[in-house]
Amino acid sequence: MRQGAVYTGKGCCRFTVWAPEKQRVTLHIVGDVERKVDMQRDEMGYFSVETEATPGTRYLYITDEEEKGLPDPASMFQPDGVHGSSQVIDLNNFKWTDQNWKAPAFAGLVLYELHIGTFTEQGTFSSAIEKLDLLTDIGVNAIEIMPVSQFPGNRNWGYDGVYPYAVQNTYGGPEGLMQLVDACHSKGIAVFLDVVYNHQGPEGNYLGQFAPYFTDHYKTAWGQAINFDGEWSDGVRWFYVENALYWLDKFHIDGLRFDAVHSVYDFGAVNFWEMLHNEIRELGRKKEMNFYTIAESDLNAPRTVQPLENNGYGFSAQWLDDFHHAVYVMLDKEGRKRYQDFGDMRQVAKAYMEGFVHSGEYVQFRKRHYGKSSAGIPGNHFVAFINNHDQSGNRIDGARLCALVDHEYAKLAAAMLLLAPYVPMLFMGEEYGEQNPFFYFISHSDQALVHAVQEGRRNEFKAFYGPDASFPDPQSAEIFERSKLDWSRRNKGRHQVLLNWHRALISLRKTHPALKYFEKEGVRAECLDQTGLILHRNDEECKTALLAMFNISDEHLTYFLPGTNGSWDKLLDSTMAEWRLENTSTNNATVPSKCNAGEMIKLPARSVVVVGKGFE
Repeated sequence: MRQGAVYTGKGCCRFTVWAPEKQRVTLHIVGDVERKVDMQRDEMGYFSVETEATPGTRYLYITDEEEKGLPDPASMFQPDGVHGSSQVIDLNNFKWTDQNWKAPAFAGLVLYELHIGTFTEQGTFSSAIEKLDLLTDIGVNAIEIMPVSQFPGNRNWGYDGVYPYAVQNTYGGPEGLMQLVDACHSKGIAVFLDVVYNHQGPEGNYLGQFAPYFTDHYKTAWGQAINFDGEWSDGVRWFYVENALYWLDKFHIDGLRFDAVHSVYDFGAVNFWEMLHNEIRELGRKKEMNFYTIAESDLNAPRTVQPLENNGYGFSAQWLDDFHHAVYVMLDKEGRKRYQDFGDMRQVAKAYMEGFVHSGEYVQFRKRHYGKSSAGIPGNHFVAFINNHDQSGNRIDGARLCALVDHEYAKLAAAMLLLAPYVPMLFMGEEYGEQNPFFYFISHSDQALVHAVQEGRRNEFKAFYGPDASFPDPQSAEIFERSKLDWSRRNKGRHQVLLNWHRALISLRKTHPALKYFEKEGVRAECLDQTGLILHRNDEECKTALLAMFNISDEHLTYFLPGTNGSWDKLLDSTMAEWRLENTSTNNATVPSKCNAGEMIKLPARSVVVVGKGFE
């Protein structure tokens, strides 16, 4: 590592900090016995010194014009928060038990996004370990953890982090994260970590006081843009590249999810993403591991997931927002107010068959033509979802989709996701229909900053809810507490039914050959007007076919099963008694367990029926 406090053993530590425009940097060891040590500068502006220090030693850096010391930009632990001193840790001290671990193939993952602070009542890594068996029970084999880099206070989504290398102290610090990863691997769960390289949070952000980490040449919606292609950008680029390697190497993370890659601006000959992925490849070769990278991108650009050799960005996959928008608007009619360019079943069909719904058309929301077709890209290069932290947290009520629609639509939504030709991702609590909201929350100590965030949220909500609408205060501890999962619901009533439904869908996904085939020629979707959709999944090599028949209307639909010979076997039917709520019944005829090719069937209202067959 080019920066940070690296414990070298035998009571010594090497301290390095990048400050290319400073003439002098002094290491200040703080505590019962204070001392100051001058650091030596090299030709690239890195100041370093090796001196006596053991794990637990607190320290700061004093630059030319500073009288008061500042925390280390590459601090690995901030025990007293963003304004306190940094602490030396020994990254090699943890006793890993995952020496034989190999992450599953990306195409076989069922991801589960979670926020450590609200996933459990305690909001810690150790308490999260206690819930892992509940995830494996339904077939989840990968978790995606929202950012854990040190942020101000103890309540935050994580995107206000200001120490990219330091693990949040209130979650359990670096050792707590290592324990969680090790426990996940012991249970067959891969771990993805959300990282933020497009901006840094405002409170406790001292990076700019050391080096030109930021630029005014570009703008982001969340703060100063990172300087990836201006003067002194070499050091900035390595700071973030090595941060990615740090998580993969030292914490045994299996993959990284990169926030808003469209706001990482770099027009140099070697793009930051090319540099990053080349270094990750090299680490993978050395460790004989496959590391995955997932992009959040607002570009609808295939190059995000195309290989570096084809001038792509090289990501393993990207979040597929268009799939969410297309499905959500069909199930919650109020959703059309939020997504004015969606609301047609043909868009759902396109999302299944191509990926991007907006692939060059004029988009009202953006007031321009937008996107490019992803029709030729295999489905395992996309992560699909019907809920995530953004979709709930950016609503004024923090509502999850399962709280906006009834039980039958919740089952439909789950099936539309888990039968899709993409890598699925659930948002914590979705599997059992969590009713608690998930709000946006902060805990800044700077009151001027708190006011600015409050005003910003108020202005965002005006567009949807009007100027007089009341909105939740993001600084309130109450809305943070209300955002925590209520695990007691999981095995009760409709929540248990929905949980079992997810378990059945995931099991079918993992066992049926057609659902493991991600090439686009194996996917076809046809609309039944605006009320239904038939999803065809085929695997020519295994000679199997699957039909998922969705009816989102309140009336039955008629459909002729394809083919001229043979029969279709029913695999899953949402109208069967085990998937209905108690004391509910339906007058619609259910689909028989075996149907002949060419036979007309009646698809019940608000239902999904899945059938399968082999073919020659």
